Amino acid sequence: MKLSAHLLLSLALSLGCLSASAQEFLLPLPEPGLPAEPLQAVDKAAEQAQRELFEATEPGNVTTSSTTTKVIGGPIVTTTGKKTTFAAPKMQDPASWPKDSQRKLAVMEVSFGGAVETVMFELYSNEAPMTVSNFLDNCETGSYNGLAFHRAIENFIVQTGDPLTSDEGARDRWGTGGESKTVPAEIKRAHRKGAVAMGRRSDKVNPARKSNGFQFYFSLGNFSSMDGKYTVFGQVVSGIETLEKISKMPVDSNDCPIARIEIKSIKVIDQKGPLAATEQNTGDGRKYSKPAAAKGFVERFLERVW
Repeated sequence: MKLSAHLLLSLALSLGCLSASAQEFLLPLPEPGLPAEPLQAVDKAAEQAQRELFEATEPGNVTTSSTTTKVIGGPIVTTTGKKTTFAAPKMQDPASWPKDSQRKLAVMEVSFGGAVETVMFELYSNEAPMTVSNFLDNCETGSYNGLAFHRAIENFIVQTGDPLTSDEGARDRWGTGGESKTVPAEIKRAHRKGAVAMGRRSDKVNPARKSNGFQFYFSLGNFSSMDGKYTVFGQVVSGIETLEKISKMPVDSNDCPIARIEIKSIKVIDQKGPLAATEQNTGDGRKYSKPAAAKGFVERFLERVW
């Protein structure tokens, strides 16, 4: 169902059938979403479905087609047969980070189906200083708190950060917000699995490739076809399996998760030295404990009690 929708979008673009306003957005204007009342009616059932799906989408339980067409911020990326990949050095194990190393680490709490998961990603302050500075401002002002994931495409990306997603009544415009400010392009890093990058408008109206001031996405694979087009400003170090599960959630015709999945909070800390690995292993390696600086009062209290 997803494939046919994207193929139709591609055909419409090539034939000039879409309106000029829709074509100029890198984050394409979505088709009308589900009305608010039906969405509210299925909230409870959707939450239960999420729990069951998250349990069912463990590594090794998913099959994919040999040909996929995906959309992010407008461009259509088509991969036939083998996945589009590029040679990338193996990511350094966070547990082996030097003791004297200093890193900016974003700790994101994601709320869905009554559960809360943690995703942590390193920020590239040296390669993308303006982008990271803007991201820090957004986090410090709480701009991301309560915003929903508005795009989820299996084996490709999950995207969030659109200020419009705070309003369920604006679902038909989700994916088009955040243009009140932009950030100059800082395109240096590649799209490897776990890359964190900013969305932006198309080259037609944005030849300088400035980033949207709020929206960002996570790459769920190595996509060289995306390199040189978007500003990559971070890399997931723990919680990639959570993002992969989000990408497998039921979505509407705009690839927007039907049941709300939202950012509870994002806290950026200065991480010195290595991260502590937990005993839990995932398909992509070990998970890591949340640094003490990112833990709330209740978490610290429970640790002391237990």
